[in-house]
Amino acid sequence: MTETWTFDGDHTAVTADAAVAVLRLRIAEGRLETWLTGSAGRLLSVVSNTERTLVMLLDREGDPGAHAVSVGSDGVSGGFRSANGQCDTYPDEDTVPLDEAFRIVRHLIRTGLPPAGTAWVVDG
Repeated sequence: MTETWTFDGDHTAVTADAAVAVLRLRIAEGRLETWLTGSAGRLLSVVSNTERTLVMLLDREGDPGAHAVSVGSDGVSGGFRSANGQCDTYPDEDTVPLDEAFRIVRHLIRTGLPPAGTAWVVDG
Protein backbone atom coordinates (compact mmCIF):
# COMPACT_ATOMS: atom_id res chain seq x y z
CA MET A 1 0.00 0.00 0.00
CA THR A 2 1.25 3.48 -0.82
CA GLU A 3 1.82 5.84 2.09
CA THR A 4 -0.50 8.83 2.17
CA TRP A 5 0.35 12.17 3.77
CA THR A 6 -1.71 14.75 5.63
CA PHE A 7 -0.93 18.13 7.12
CA ASP A 8 -0.74 18.19 10.91
CA GLY A 9 -4.23 18.71 12.30
CA ASP A 10 -5.96 17.66 9.08
CA HIS A 11 -7.05 14.18 8.02
CA THR A 12 -7.30 14.82 4.27
CA ALA A 13 -4.60 13.11 2.23
CA VAL A 14 -2.71 15.44 -0.09
CA THR A 15 -0.96 14.85 -3.37
CA ALA A 16 2.68 15.85 -3.75
CA ASP A 17 1.81 18.89 -5.86
CA ALA A 18 -0.95 20.00 -3.48
CA ALA A 19 1.41 19.68 -0.52
CA VAL A 20 3.97 21.93 -2.19
CA ALA A 21 1.27 24.46 -3.10
CA VAL A 22 0.14 24.57 0.54
CA LEU A 23 3.73 24.92 1.74
CA ARG A 24 4.29 27.84 -0.66
CA LEU A 25 1.16 29.56 0.65
CA ARG A 26 2.01 28.96 4.30
CA ILE A 27 5.53 30.32 3.85
CA ALA A 28 4.22 33.38 1.98
CA GLU A 29 1.88 33.99 4.93
CA GLY A 30 4.78 33.78 7.38
CA ARG A 31 3.86 30.34 8.76
CA LEU A 32 7.36 28.94 8.48
CA GLU A 33 6.98 25.59 10.31
CA THR A 34 4.85 22.82 8.85
CA TRP A 35 4.48 19.15 9.77
CA LEU A 36 3.05 16.39 7.60
CA THR A 37 2.16 12.93 8.88
CA GLY A 38 2.41 9.79 6.79
CA SER A 39 -0.06 6.92 7.08
CA ALA A 40 2.87 4.71 8.14
CA GLY A 41 3.51 6.99 11.14
CA ARG A 42 6.39 8.90 9.63
CA LEU A 43 6.66 12.66 10.13
CA LEU A 44 7.97 15.26 7.71
CA SER A 45 8.99 18.64 9.09
CA VAL A 46 9.58 21.71 6.94
CA VAL A 47 10.94 24.84 8.67
CA SER A 48 11.92 27.75 6.44
CA ASN A 49 13.27 31.28 6.61
CA THR A 50 11.76 31.90 3.12
CA GLU A 51 15.15 31.32 1.44
CA ARG A 52 16.54 28.15 3.02
CA THR A 53 14.72 25.24 4.62
CA LEU A 54 15.34 22.58 7.22
CA VAL A 55 13.67 19.40 5.93
CA MET A 56 13.52 16.56 8.47
CA LEU A 57 12.09 13.06 8.10
CA LEU A 58 11.31 11.03 11.23
CA ASP A 59 10.29 7.37 11.23
CA ARG A 60 7.90 7.99 14.15
CA GLU A 61 7.22 10.48 16.92
CA GLY A 62 10.25 10.69 19.21
CA ASP A 63 12.66 9.47 16.52
CA PRO A 64 15.63 11.84 16.08
CA GLY A 65 15.20 11.44 12.32
CA ALA A 66 17.39 12.70 9.52
CA HIS A 67 17.60 15.98 7.64
CA ALA A 68 18.52 17.06 4.12
CA VAL A 69 21.86 18.87 3.83
CA SER A 70 23.72 21.05 1.35
CA VAL A 71 27.17 19.52 1.51
CA GLY A 72 29.89 22.14 1.23
CA SER A 73 27.64 25.16 1.78
CA ASP A 74 29.28 27.90 3.82
CA GLY A 75 27.64 30.40 6.07
CA VAL A 76 24.86 30.56 8.57
CA SER A 77 21.24 31.63 8.14
CA GLY A 78 18.72 32.76 10.72
CA GLY A 79 15.02 33.42 10.76
CA PHE A 80 13.80 29.82 10.99
CA ARG A 81 10.66 30.52 13.04
CA SER A 82 8.85 27.66 14.72
CA ALA A 83 5.12 27.71 15.37
CA ASN A 84 5.83 28.42 19.06
CA GLY A 85 7.65 31.63 18.09
CA GLN A 86 11.18 30.34 18.62
CA CYS A 87 13.56 31.69 15.99
CA ASP A 88 16.60 29.55 15.16
CA THR A 89 19.82 29.90 13.20
CA TYR A 90 21.38 26.98 11.31
CA PRO A 91 24.55 26.42 9.32
CA ASP A 92 23.67 26.60 5.62
CA GLU A 93 25.08 23.09 5.27
CA ASP A 94 22.19 21.82 7.49
CA THR A 95 19.52 23.38 5.28
CA VAL A 96 18.64 23.41 1.59
CA PRO A 97 17.45 26.20 -0.72
CA LEU A 98 13.67 26.62 -0.71
CA ASP A 99 13.13 25.24 -4.23
CA GLU A 100 15.21 22.18 -3.35
CA ALA A 101 13.04 21.66 -0.26
CA PHE A 102 9.93 21.68 -2.46
CA ARG A 103 11.57 19.13 -4.78
CA ILE A 104 12.43 16.90 -1.80
CA VAL A 105 8.92 17.11 -0.31
CA ARG A 106 7.29 16.42 -3.68
CA HIS A 107 9.48 13.34 -4.24
CA LEU A 108 9.05 12.02 -0.69
CA ILE A 109 5.28 12.23 -0.91
CA ARG A 110 5.19 10.61 -4.36
CA THR A 111 7.66 7.78 -3.71
CA GLY A 112 8.22 7.54 0.04
CA LEU A 113 11.94 8.14 -0.47
CA PRO A 114 14.20 11.17 -0.72
CA PRO A 115 15.28 12.02 -4.27
CA ALA A 116 18.40 10.26 -5.51
CA GLY A 117 21.47 12.39 -4.99
CA THR A 118 20.02 14.27 -2.02
CA ALA A 119 22.41 14.24 0.91
CA TRP A 120 20.96 13.39 4.34
CA VAL A 121 22.43 13.35 7.83
CA VAL A 122 21.01 11.04 10.48
CA ASP A 123 20.32 13.00 13.67
CA GLY A 124 20.76 11.83 17.22
